[in-house]
Amino acid sequence: MRPADHPNRPISLFDVVKRAVDIVDPDDDDADMGELEEIFEDADEPVTGVENLEERVALAVEGIDNAVENPAVSVAAALILYLAHRRDELNADPDHVLRLTARAEWKGDPPENVRDWLAARGITV
Repeated sequence: MRPADHPNRPISLFDVVKRAVDIVDPDDDDADMGELEEIFEDADEPVTGVENLEERVALAVEGIDNAVENPAVSVAAALILYLAHRRDELNADPDHVLRLTARAEWKGDPPENVRDWLAARGITV
């Protein structure tokens, strides 16, 4: 269920993580995305009140992909941070959100593996 389905409920950290995972892995093919979602499944606190969000996401990502080999994990982490601050983009077109996230997180110059991952999805930064 998406946050828009409950307009009076604050957007939780899990809502943001769920949306990021849905954007990165719409077909539920990537086990790392399932693991990321599991890590945050009980994170029902409003995302606006989460302290040290960057650290919390980094620790989760480190536990999933310590060698930073899966670009989807890097993109999902960037999406979580982006959407936590740009909640107005939560239900926007996935390609649009991916493009904006890459521009914000990597200042338009993502690492090569992320750039290749985005290009495979037809996203240019």
